Amino acid sequence: MGCGPSSQKDAVGGPRRRPGSVGDVVVFLPGLRVPRSVDFAQALGGRLDSVIVERLSALRARVVEMAMQESAAALKPRRKTAARHGSSTANLLQALEDYLPVLLGLVKEGSLFRHAVRFTWTNQEDKAEETTMADAWYEVLSVLHLMAMVCLLQANALLLPRSYGDGYAPRVSEESRRATVDVFLKAAGYLDCAIRHVLTQLPPELRRQLPVDLAEGNLKALSLQALGQGVDMQLGLAIDSPKATLAVKRRLACEMVKYWQQVQESIPELPVSDGWGKKHRLFIKWKYVEAKAAAYYFHGLILDEGNTEKAHGMAIAALQASEEFLKESKRVSEAFHSTPPTSRSPTPFGTAKYLADKIPKDASSKVRINQDLYTQEKSLSCGICRVIGTPPPLPDFALALTPEDYDLPPLDPLWNKDDRRQ
Repeated sequence: MGCGPSSQKDAVGGPRRRPGSVGDVVVFLPGLRVPRSVDFAQALGGRLDSVIVERLSALRARVVEMAMQESAAALKPRRKTAARHGSSTANLLQALEDYLPVLLGLVKEGSLFRHAVRFTWTNQEDKAEETTMADAWYEVLSVLHLMAMVCLLQANALLLPRSYGDGYAPRVSEESRRATVDVFLKAAGYLDCAIRHVLTQLPPELRRQLPVDLAEGNLKALSLQALGQGVDMQLGLAIDSPKATLAVKRRLACEMVKYWQQVQESIPELPVSDGWGKKHRLFIKWKYVEAKAAAYYFHGLILDEGNTEKAHGMAIAALQASEEFLKESKRVSEAFHSTPPTSRSPTPFGTAKYLADKIPKDASSKVRINQDLYTQEKSLSCGICRVIGTPPPLPDFALALTPEDYDLPPLDPLWNKDDRRQ
């Protein structure tokens, strides 16, 4: 019932390879874990009704084939249209949703088949090439994880600039940004279900043998990442809306900071020798620092509305902090994209574009206007004035965005016929 040995082969028969490039990245995910083929007939033949065995075999074979295709596409990144890529990921997600109700029959109360089949999946972030366990709950956990990763693939496709044939440059539409919020919540819901309802079914000794890809901390970090990027989309939409107040934008930015801080606190130690782990951590750092830039920017604008020297001084400190965090986020972004497997950064949009345009201008203009309110350091070369002091603390807001409610589906009706022979 434990892990199988590590293998040096991947799902397509060769050594596990990392893609040299993963193309345009807005939403990060550490590759796709791919299931290996399973002979249900050998493991369950004569013990379980042949109709169920055949159904399990057919559904899982479909998942294996489609997951291999999506994984292979990552090895040869192309500039696909969002519609084409969205169609392939939607088909894989549907295949997983079809498989899960039949699979759950192996773990239903009183079932004798929970440990009858050895399930093998390739890993992406773990040092082991693959992990095998003779426990159907491990299969359920792997399926939910893959469903979430497919949602993140869908979100990334939606957030790539598209040409609409209207004479304007390719862009990310408002409709796409709104749609990704729902996709992010769905991904978080799958992972939240995995943590609350599936991990708890595995005994402690087996949980310790799970690959780092499926470790509780990693599942939680990926769920929080999805929520953090969902808030990022909400903030970008608020920035574009004339009805959204500064207070609303500041609240969203501060919530985004909290989500990414929790991601940092949750994620386990990742192997960094092969690239995925290092790239994963750089993505988290990039988004955390970028969120701080947004939060301090909007906090500074609100503080500057005050009528006291103290308020103005805190406003300038906050705005200069936002400028420093913006510079750091650019450095970390470059490090992320250059870390193997390399990636490209699409044209900025939404929050990122707004911050890049506004922070440098507003920070410098507020400094000039309020020079008499803080200590100055004259640069002999350019005469730039700098604030001496620490930025004010950010307001603490409760997190509003939560994972979509998702429960494991009911058993397929095939299992409702007196267990179909146990």
